[in-house]
Amino acid sequence: MSLPSAVLPGDLVPVQHAKLKLGPGLIQLSSSASSSSAQAGSSSESSSANALLSTKAGSLHHNPQMTKWWIESNAKRYVPAAQESVVGVVTGRIGQEGWRVDIGAAHQATLDALAFEGATKRNRPNLKVGSLVFARVSLAHKDMEPELECFDSQTHKAGDFGELKGGFMVKCSLILCRWLLDPEYYLLKLIGARFPLEVVVGVNGRVWISTSEPKQTIAIARCIEAADPEGGAMSESQVKSLFAKIEV
Repeated sequence: MSLPSAVLPGDLVPVQHAKLKLGPGLIQLSSSASSSSAQAGSSSESSSANALLSTKAGSLHHNPQMTKWWIESNAKRYVPAAQESVVGVVTGRIGQEGWRVDIGAAHQATLDALAFEGATKRNRPNLKVGSLVFARVSLAHKDMEPELECFDSQTHKAGDFGELKGGFMVKCSLILCRWLLDPEYYLLKLIGARFPLEVVVGVNGRVWISTSEPKQTIAIARCIEAADPEGGAMSESQVKSLFAKIEV
């Protein structure tokens, strides 16, 4: 059956896959709950044990393998979802056990001191207020503070997660972050063809960039702002023209 491209809160999305990863805007129903919803809606196709329930209005998306699903909307504030990668700012210490981290959500997240690869009670990261971290949301619930971890949930290796040293953080819209994470999106390829750079994109509307020259960092920040549909809202050709005129 064809799946809807646009959904409203309360809509059922019948998905059948053994391993599902859900992004923002979707929750998975139990088999009993999805069956009850199907009876109420008189739709036998929605009675799958893997039925997903939309919690917000927007457009439905999935990865090529159809293992990860999420809803994109024009939300202004980030709503944490488990397994998503975010860029956060350390705002305070929680005793000796961890830190509070601003990820742009309604509530600050917590990052345990042992939530790093190889961390022990004697060997812990020394994060300061203002430090930037690239982390994975390990727990997200509307009635609880989000929890973060700085390692991959399957390999338990740090990978790209951890403290982001140096560089500069740029804020942008949530939808632009989704675009930047798409390998086919033009912007990062355009910039990378002109000079080397390091980029970390969080789905929470924050991008960390590191270059060898401050003027290159400024150029990237200007291009991100220009391409942002909630910023300059320039077209691809306009951004390319702007970037060509910037001296780096």
